[in-house]
Amino acid sequence: MRYFLIERQLERSLKILWVENHAEFARLAARQFLRGHTVTVVPSLAAARAVLTVSRFDVLLVDFDLDDGKGTDLVRSLQEQPQRPPIVATSSHEEGNRALLEAGADAACSKLAFVEIRNVIKRVIEEGRAG
Repeated sequence: MRYFLIERQLERSLKILWVENHAEFARLAARQFLRGHTVTVVPSLAAARAVLTVSRFDVLLVDFDLDDGKGTDLVRSLQEQPQRPPIVATSSHEEGNRALLEAGADAACSKLAFVEIRNVIKRVIEEGRAG
């Protein structure tokens, strides 16, 4: 039964915040791999923090290297929130994803394997509901 509910949730459009400073990659990847979802892309920590003060999201995708710092800063600050959305690390390099996971991200999906992002999102939402 729980699996059915998770499948149903993923059938609806998720609100995704993607903290990613490579605009062209984000545009193409969102169109190809996140179709059907509402994706807000911001290029910096400051922009992410601003958006998070006024909007709620179902899941966050966070890159490691950003224009104004490291994604780990955002992930660490979100750990203090009692009800934060699941966080997926989306760096192109293993060291960045490892650092994001150590900071508190729930899962990682390298940009090199972004074809798997829907499965990763499904898994972190499932684990969040089970927990």
